[in-house]
Amino acid sequence: MTNKKALGFPSDFVWGTATASYQIEGGAKEDGRGPSIWDTFAATEGKVLGGDTGEVACDHFHRYPEDVALMAELGLPTYRFSVSWSRVMPDGRTLNPQGMAFYDRLVDELLDHGITPMITLFHWDLPQALEDEGGWRVRDTAARFADYAAAVHGALGDRVPDWTTLNEPYCSAFLGYGTGVHAPGVAEPGTALVAAHHHLLAHGLGMRALRAAARPGQRFSLVLNFAPALTDVDDEAHREAARKFDGMQNRIFLDPVLGRGYPEDVLADVAHLGALEPAIRDGDLETITTPLDWLGVNYYAPVRVAPLADLEAPSNSGLPGLRGFDVLPPRGPLTSFGWEQTPSSLTDLLLWLRRHCPGLPLVVAENGAAFADTIDSDGRIRDRDRVRYFADHLRAVHAAIEQGADVRGYLAWSLLDNFEWALGYSQRFGLIHVDFDTLQRTVKDSARFFSGVAASNAVPVDDPAELTVD
Repeated sequence: MTNKKALGFPSDFVWGTATASYQIEGGAKEDGRGPSIWDTFAATEGKVLGGDTGEVACDHFHRYPEDVALMAELGLPTYRFSVSWSRVMPDGRTLNPQGMAFYDRLVDELLDHGITPMITLFHWDLPQALEDEGGWRVRDTAARFADYAAAVHGALGDRVPDWTTLNEPYCSAFLGYGTGVHAPGVAEPGTALVAAHHHLLAHGLGMRALRAAARPGQRFSLVLNFAPALTDVDDEAHREAARKFDGMQNRIFLDPVLGRGYPEDVLADVAHLGALEPAIRDGDLETITTPLDWLGVNYYAPVRVAPLADLEAPSNSGLPGLRGFDVLPPRGPLTSFGWEQTPSSLTDLLLWLRRHCPGLPLVVAENGAAFADTIDSDGRIRDRDRVRYFADHLRAVHAAIEQGADVRGYLAWSLLDNFEWALGYSQRFGLIHVDFDTLQRTVKDSARFFSGVAASNAVPVDDPAELTVD
């Protein structure tokens, strides 16, 4: 990577990549693994584009040594991955030593290559056995999560310094139980709010279990996905539309964790569903506030909103219970996913979090983009759009740090092209291309660019000539 002029990051800044178990592992029926809700959902006709499933995915279950070697070749020092609850506890309750052994091998392989493992305990793939008992509709799932967290920490806590309880409970609760576009495919807005509360309760109980067994130097976190609301007009109606979106997208998950309880304006917005407040029991909010060591920030795109003339009209946002505003089409340039590319919104988000969560360190735990990749005749993948995306967003992170945001690291999404949930294999986010017929891995130009950034601890300034990958 040509790098004549660059913006440097703090000397202890953490660089790495991230993945999720169901999206890459495969090995769906090996070593006693039980089905997850995503196995069931993907096997249901019409739920996933093209009938794709994660049964094989990237076959990381068998090919992890190759994938770890690629990380080491690229000099990527941290790897954030999630554990499959249904692999290590097929019934959601009972430890499966064979399933845990996979992660034992993976952690050792990472450490042998000088790569620091970072574990996420839940990235949406709830054991189907627990869903059959009510899933996130019922409080008992939160208690089962705490047991699971303790079991995984007991097996791997001697070698893993950083632990995340949940990844993006917004998606698991609201897309899984509200709109039904994700597993388990339930479309009940009130149920989505109950599921959201039980996710946060699981986080609190899981955090307590982790802290009870903590080893010196270990850090514990929660990872949330944030989407800033953008408006075209600065008037009261547009500000109100943005407030509603921000409340349900961002603050409903963040504020209880910070000890502020559920925002009063959000409770008022969804009171007509009669679901959230009855789910909250004495002591729940105290449990949810078990302290974090850092907050994971997942960012992909902002969302544009505008008010509706009829304030009682349902929103098209998919956020449970919200009324009186609409989400507008994104503006170009767009990723192949159809997401808007507005790097300045990432700067604004990190600075908002600095103000909203004073004293809480931040890690960008996911950021990346899907584009349609082409393998050129020489075998090289010149994914210039993705290189540009990373460069622009890394500069946005740098700008936030320069203005006082305490950002400690950046993890690119994703290490590998993978199973992109309800869109199957149609979207490629990876730094490394995966041929889903042969499973061959090919390092993209974006991987080499990001490798250079990590090695130099700096991102090129905004000059097209500086984005050349040698």
